[in-house]
Amino acid sequence: MIQETDWDGRYRQEDTPWDKGEPAPGLVDWLKKNQLDPRTRVLVPGCGRGHDASAWAKAGFETTAMDLSDRALNDARESYESLPNLAFFPGDFLHEQPQDPYDLVFEHTLFCAIAPDSRETYASSLVRWLRPRGHFLAIHFVFPLSEQGPPYGADREEIIRRFEPNFQLLEDWSPRSFKERQSEERMFWWQKKP
Repeated sequence: MIQETDWDGRYRQEDTPWDKGEPAPGLVDWLKKNQLDPRTRVLVPGCGRGHDASAWAKAGFETTAMDLSDRALNDARESYESLPNLAFFPGDFLHEQPQDPYDLVFEHTLFCAIAPDSRETYASSLVRWLRPRGHFLAIHFVFPLSEQGPPYGADREEIIRRFEPNFQLLEDWSPRSFKERQSEERMFWWQKKP
């Protein structure tokens, strides 16, 4: 399970190979190409140091970012304190109940941090955090499933199987990625079923 990893320790020791110090290129491209209602409320679970969340806020959206690691959140607050529409808070996406569901959830590197036997919990949590007909945009790692991780692998078929019961797949594609992740990432754009 995701909680079994000492995420705070990983951030304190700078053992964070997933943190590239900037928003994911695929997200940056997507934000440039797509227009959303400016009132869209965005949640970024497993936000780490907040780079992807900052891209949403800079694009003008009210953005909430959560993580299990207090150290990561402190780093994020220091880096992005100038963005008034970006809030960081400690939280467990898998087990907490949202006070007010969001219009859109964006994730990158959270699903792969969750052991395969806990991924059903992830899918059901996503349903709770999104309003009816809300959207889920994700950049998933696609590589063979492994019991050793994180990261844990997944293929396109598993990802679709996990989310299709409650979401309609609008589009999926291979995004522009960081150099060392080329051909290992796939973006999915879903809408929650009514």
